[in-house]
This record gives sequence, C-alpha cells and structure tokens, in this order.
Amino acid sequence: MKIKIIALGKIKEKFLKDGIEEFVKRLVSYVPVEIIELNPIEIKDENLKNKILEAEGEKILSQIKEGAYVVTLEINGKQLSSEEFAVKIDEINNMGINELVFVIGSSCGLSNIVSQRADFKLSFSKMTFLHQFARLILVEQIYRAFKILKNETYHK
Repeated sequence: MKIKIIALGKIKEKFLKDGIEEFVKRLVSYVPVEIIELNPIEIKDENLKNKILEAEGEKILSQIKEGAYVVTLEINGKQLSSEEFAVKIDEINNMGINELVFVIGSSCGLSNIVSQRADFKLSFSKMTFLHQFARLILVEQIYRAFKILKNETYHK
C-alpha cells in the first residue's frame, strides 16, 4: 500500500516543514508516502466561496486514482484514538487497497464533491487547527499507527 496526502497550500514555516519531513523519513521503512501540495484559490468575494471550493475540489479529485481509499479530514468526521486509527489503517491495508489518500482542504474547508468521494471522514478534534498543523499531526499519527501495528516502542 502507498499513502498519498493531498493538501491545499504550502508549508512555509521551517519548524513545520522539518517536523513533516522527519515523520515522512521515518515512515519510509513502513510505507511509501507522497505529499501533493495544491495551490488554494484565494476567495476575494465571499459570494463565490462555494464555486471556489468546487474548483479546488476538482483539482483534488484529479489527483485521486480510481480504486484509491480516500480519507478526508473534516470537522464533522469521526474521531478516533491512535489505536483505533491504527486498526483502521490495518483494515484498509487488508482490503488490498493499493493507495490510501488523505485529503486536507483549504482554510475555507472542503468541497462537497470531495467529501462525497470520501470512503471515511476523519476528525482530529472538535478544536480547529491550522491546516499546516493538521498535516504535521497527520504524518505523526500515521507513523504512530505503524509503530502500534508492528508492536514497536513509540506509542505509550
């Protein structure tokens, strides 16, 4: 299985880039990870928000192969413990899925067309996080999940 993370926006802060790169590097021994950064569309007129989200959604969907298992990060998604997240990844892997795709929308959210494509909707918390933090949290939790599944010391 391969993991792809599709995210709108670029990480600018060095400390976040370094953290993300560190966990992606650690994941290499478990699973290949690809991060695709798409440019968000700036919303200058709030009346155009839905139209812009749809355009972003089309860009996201163009990066998803048919047959991929898609997990969107959404406020109203299901919250999982780290152990439950590990089990979910294991279940997806055991389904014979070739590509597991995580989608992080822009600061304006995620289009309905992407949400509807999701096989699973995940929420990290009822709190709101910067999208850049969400990416760091995601790669750390994927790494933690593989450590849990391999019964290796990291998760306590």
